[in-house]
Amino acid sequence: MAGNRIYIETDTLQSGMLVDQDIIDSKGRPMISRGSVLDDFRIEYLKQQELKGIYVLRDDVVDSTDDESLSTETRELIENTRVEDRAKVVLNSAISKRIGEGIQYLFNNTDDENFVEEAGNMASDLMKTISDNNAVAFDINLLRCSDDYTFKHSVDVAMMSMIIGKNLGLDEKSLRDLALSGLLHDLGKSKIPLEILNKKGKLSEEEFALMKQHSLFGFKILKERNEFNDSILKGVLQHHEKLNGRGYPLGVGKDQIHYFAKIIAVADIYDALVTDRPYKKAYPKCEAVEMLMAMTEELDIDILKKFLKSVILYSVDAKVVLSNGEIARVVANTENSMRPKVVGLKSGKMYDMTNDVSCASIVVVSDYNPELKT
Repeated sequence: MAGNRIYIETDTLQSGMLVDQDIIDSKGRPMISRGSVLDDFRIEYLKQQELKGIYVLRDDVVDSTDDESLSTETRELIENTRVEDRAKVVLNSAISKRIGEGIQYLFNNTDDENFVEEAGNMASDLMKTISDNNAVAFDINLLRCSDDYTFKHSVDVAMMSMIIGKNLGLDEKSLRDLALSGLLHDLGKSKIPLEILNKKGKLSEEEFALMKQHSLFGFKILKERNEFNDSILKGVLQHHEKLNGRGYPLGVGKDQIHYFAKIIAVADIYDALVTDRPYKKAYPKCEAVEMLMAMTEELDIDILKKFLKSVILYSVDAKVVLSNGEIARVVANTENSMRPKVVGLKSGKMYDMTNDVSCASIVVVSDYNPELKT
């Protein structure tokens, strides 16, 4: 088939579009075949099925997004409205390697006599990284220290927690303690069998009950050393507790949860959502943020708001797909990271999704992936 494969939200589908996937009902029966042409009846059916969107083929989508293919007016609009992102955390290769190896060492050697010193050195490295970058924001794509999920996740959570904490106004000592708590929040997983940690299918009740003890295991490992303060310990122990009292391992409520744990919880859930795991595929970044923002009964709303101001979902200069099918370039981020200011590469139109009410129905669907073109 000729054309460009692109994801379109159901509400913006139009008659005449060519479907580029099989639409299957809840019983596994094919209802709309790939290659079908959409009409009003089929679009109404898709809406009734409450599908968020589908892939279609579009001949009117810009074929090339290289700068050379842009009109002079579009190029000038991009140049004149482009605003650099807020300073982001960037781990240089040396620090990334050192921290990645360091966290792996700690997880594998919880009884080592140099454990506290090594953990402190990593926290200092993270503090220096934020200071050197004067960072006030993070882009999850820039935080890469290990190919192993557990170790990468620990560093991601620590760094994101620190940025959130910085934007909450925490002092330097508190940020360093928060870094330690974030780095070590999953330390108790060192006591969970690998076949449970990496299981592809759903955990049994017994396996899940054991998994839910990992924060308690980590707390006990650190408490036995008598060298970590209460804030660090509470961050590790309580990062799976929820404001409504439905978390674990203790089921405590809002007023009993330490603010370190409330910060780490937000970073922990976001990083888990946007990362591939043996039992699930990663959620798109924007969808992950929407899921977080819907958890106001479980997560602290003020921390969620600071998270939203701290995360950069789509960096300036990135190409994204809009819900109306157009490919656009990000020219500026706003306080709402889900709604940046972008320029359509074919139309040359400015979409200020935060401030322009005419753009209220337009959202970023995903990063632009040229490999999806057919």
